[in-house]
Amino acid sequence: MTRQLSRAATMLLLLCVCADAAAVDLPKRKSGLWDVTVSRKSADRPTQTMQMCIDQKTDDLALQLGESVASQACSKREIHREGDRIVANSICKLGDTTASSRTVLSGKFDRAYRGEIRTRYDPPLMGKGESLIRIDAKWIGPCQPDQKPGDMILPNGMKINIRSMQGKP
Repeated sequence: MTRQLSRAATMLLLLCVCADAAAVDLPKRKSGLWDVTVSRKSADRPTQTMQMCIDQKTDDLALQLGESVASQACSKREIHREGDRIVANSICKLGDTTASSRTVLSGKFDRAYRGEIRTRYDPPLMGKGESLIRIDAKWIGPCQPDQKPGDMILPNGMKINIRSMQGKP
């Protein structure tokens, strides 16, 4: 249960960042297969790598979903460029907890990018007062023949499709 809540909180923060990124004309990711590695500062959370098959519609859907979540959960969302980096600051509610986050994204979004999300929780969320999440993503080529846009291969090998989860073709 705790791990599911932690994943849900992480996904909420990532979606809020994606929604904010649209406001500064974030470069589009190249269509195809991406390796996305998510690591957390916490020693009890192993680094996880997933693969994502994306196209422009999938990225647009993620931005729309992020905007929908962020508009309901976040009271503050600011985003701006600092040189070649995109910096976002947000304040969001996760149940009774306020999550104050600073996200920094950098890279060439047509082949690789990195992100760092630092969040403070007040009161602590599941016993944690802060978190640090690092994201490293790299384009590895076209999607596999058995994949369609929106497919995500999770670290445990399970395949889900974010487009079909949203009722999109």
